[in-house]
Parts: sequence; structure tokens; C-alpha cells
Amino acid sequence: MSGARRPRVAMVVQRAGREVNGGAEALCRDVALALRSVWDVTIVTTTAIDYGTWAPDYPAGPGDIEGLPVLRFDVDEPRSPRHFDTLSARLLAKIGTAPLAEQEAWMRAQGPYSTRLLRYLEDHGDSYDLVIFYTYLYATTYFGMPLVRDRAVLVPFAHDEWPIHLSMWNERFAAAREVVLSTSEERDFLEARFGRPFAGPVIGIGVDLPEDADGSRFRQRCGVANPFAIYVGRIEAAKGCEQLLQDFAQHKRRVADDLILVMLGRAQMALPTLPYLRPLGFVDEQTKFDGLAASEFLIMPSALESLSISLLEAWSVSRPVLVNAASDVLVGQSRRANAGLWYGDAAELSAGIDLLRGPAGRELGANGRRFVAERYAWPRIIEAYQHLYERFAVPVSSPA
Repeated sequence: MSGARRPRVAMVVQRAGREVNGGAEALCRDVALALRSVWDVTIVTTTAIDYGTWAPDYPAGPGDIEGLPVLRFDVDEPRSPRHFDTLSARLLAKIGTAPLAEQEAWMRAQGPYSTRLLRYLEDHGDSYDLVIFYTYLYATTYFGMPLVRDRAVLVPFAHDEWPIHLSMWNERFAAAREVVLSTSEERDFLEARFGRPFAGPVIGIGVDLPEDADGSRFRQRCGVANPFAIYVGRIEAAKGCEQLLQDFAQHKRRVADDLILVMLGRAQMALPTLPYLRPLGFVDEQTKFDGLAASEFLIMPSALESLSISLLEAWSVSRPVLVNAASDVLVGQSRRANAGLWYGDAAELSAGIDLLRGPAGRELGANGRRFVAERYAWPRIIEAYQHLYERFAVPVSSPA
């Protein structure tokens, strides 16, 4: 390959855009934006924002995210949550014995299934040196990888949820030119699940240390006067939010303090009206960092994570974290950073709140900022992806 030609790389993800609220989608977007300094990157995705229905929110065709090229394709049909839940329950009941055809029917229903996107990969995939698929769980990855088999790299965002135990994934994980990991805990899980080594690099994401995060601006803009814990992410039961509300309610019954819970993100579940709960919906990046800076600490109640970007963002503004002890990934991140505590029930959450509101919280937050500066600087992430390219890139055939 000519040293003068910039590498051409496609990144395939189920949704993409500043309005999209999701960890894997944010990682793909931010990595793509960072790598455009050294690669010609195109994001290949669907027109959807809502992962529950895959309804078309963006126009199909070429677009951009802050000048980064994006190709969006319509999904063949929206997802029916009721039909999908029925298929999921049926498949879960025979997870070790279901035939491949039934598993693939479930994957089509899971979506987003886009004939046009898949046809683009089939017709133009060989015009890219690498095609990187973000998150294993969706149809864009499962049906897209075989079309570019010789240049497919997988960033799975895997954790111990029931779909990863379907046998259909055995071939996909084996066929990837490389599997890029987000944490060492993800590597441990995949090696246990598939019974073989995963020697791919642990890369993760870069985090800029914000110098202009302003807690006072957040309080004024959002009308929040009380000290508060903050949650950032999709608000749904699968992320532990329902249990968090129960645990936080127990804390408030135990302690008559002035702490409230602020939640940033789109709500996929009904939220009660409570004097100590402030759901503010999806907010822009500046407001998110201002909110983190204004908070006492971040709470992350999910038991199923492969990398928590929210933890890194909280640490970037020197805020400690309180995480679900059931998540090996979250506990591992917090241990390595020495920047958080973990809880297993409501009593431990309450004790963690008490500790993080004191001097220990300030010390842990400072540790987190140092950790992010050392481990998650963008130059390090870019270098790791460049090494990946040097090892696995396949010469292109012709421009797309």
C-alpha cells in the first residue's frame, strides 16, 4: 500500500448522531471523530434514533456528524416490541438447543435489519481497508460481518447477558480478523464464554479533560439548588434504574438529608413524581459535563456493562462514582482508578452515599481525574487503532 494514501475505514454501528443516547454508539462516534486526523473514516448506519422501534428519524443517504461522513440507510421495517418480546421469550427457553434459523429470525426481529445497508457493504466493502463493527448484539453486525469477512474487525461491547450465549455468535467471533476489547473484564468474560484466548488489544475510548465544565451554570439553567447524585444514560429497567429508584427511596427513608437524584437521558420507563427526583431528559454534551461538575458523585446501577463511558466522564471532572457491585466491569474500572465505591443493596448504597459526600469522595474524585489523564488520553487511543490498522488492513480494490 502506498504510504501517501490515507487509510479508508468504515465503522458500522446501529445508530449514529449527537442525538443518539447509547454507550457503543457514543464510542463509535467519538473514536471516528478522533481518527479522522489520520484516517478517512465513514460511519455506516441506519436512519434510526430510537433503538426500540428503529423508526426513521434521520434522512437516508449521505450526511455528516461535525463534518465526518455518515451514510444512513433505512431499516426494512420497524421493530414490533411485542413481537420481539415473544420471540425472545421463546428463544430464551431453548437457548442451548435452538436451530440457527430460529436464532437468525430473532436477530432479524431484533434489528436493525437494512437490506440497503447490507447491499452497500457487499458492493463497496472492499473499497475500505478495514470495516469495524461496533457492538455484537445487532443485525448490522451479525449480517454485515460475513459480507466483508477479510477485513472485518469487531468491537463487541460484550457482557454476560443471555443473547451472547446463543450459538450463532461462535462463528462471528471466530471469523473476525480481530476482536478489540474495551476492558480486561470483557476479555475474561469472552474467554470463559467461548473457551479460547482473546488476544486482541484493550483500547476503549479517549476522554478530553474538560476545562470549561461549570456546575453553577448547570444549577442555574436546570433549576437545581440541592446537592445531588447524578445518573447519566438510558433510563430503563435493564440499566438498573428501577432498582436504583427503590434503593434511593430506602436511603431517603433512612436519612433525612438534602440529597436529590438527577437523571440525564431519555426515559424508557415510567418515572414517579418524587420531591427528591429530577429527570431532565436528554441533554447536550456541555450540559452533561456541567451537570457532572455540579454533582456530588455519579451513580451507575447497571449490572451489565462492557465499558462505562459515564464513569470516565465523571472522573474527568474529579467526581467519584458509586457503582453496582454485580458488574465486574464497573468494579474493575473503579478499582483500577481508585476512584469509586460499589454497593450490593440499598444499605450499602446508603453507606456509600455517606462516604462519598465526605473527604473520601473528594480524594477519590481527584484520583479519577489523574487516571483518565494517564489512561484515556486521545493520542494513546489513536495510536492503538493505528497499530490495529498496520496489523490487519486489507488493500482496497477501488474507491466507493
